[in-house]
Amino acid sequence: KLHAQQKHPGRKGRSPEELAFYAPNHLCLVVLSILLCLPLGILAFKERKKIVLANRNSEWEQAYKSSRKTGWLSVFSILGGLAIIYLIVLYI
Repeated sequence: KLHAQQKHPGRKGRSPEELAFYAPNHLCLVVLSILLCLPLGILAFKERKKIVLANRNSEWEQAYKSSRKTGWLSVFSILGGLAIIYLIVLYI
């Protein structure tokens, strides 16, 4: 813990209570969405970066808004990519 504070002197350690407020960043969904549908996957990745920054700065409301948006973008991207693959396989 001391080593982490030496690397970032202005940054305080996070308590377990504060870590419990962290919004999920949906990393696995974002990676899968990038693989299946690149345009929406890139948008989801940009939103994920907003989650990480908001969590780091203890901006919980912004983090949860971005988390919801990232989740929906990822799901739509995955479903769209799977639909395109299904249509290609079906008609080729």
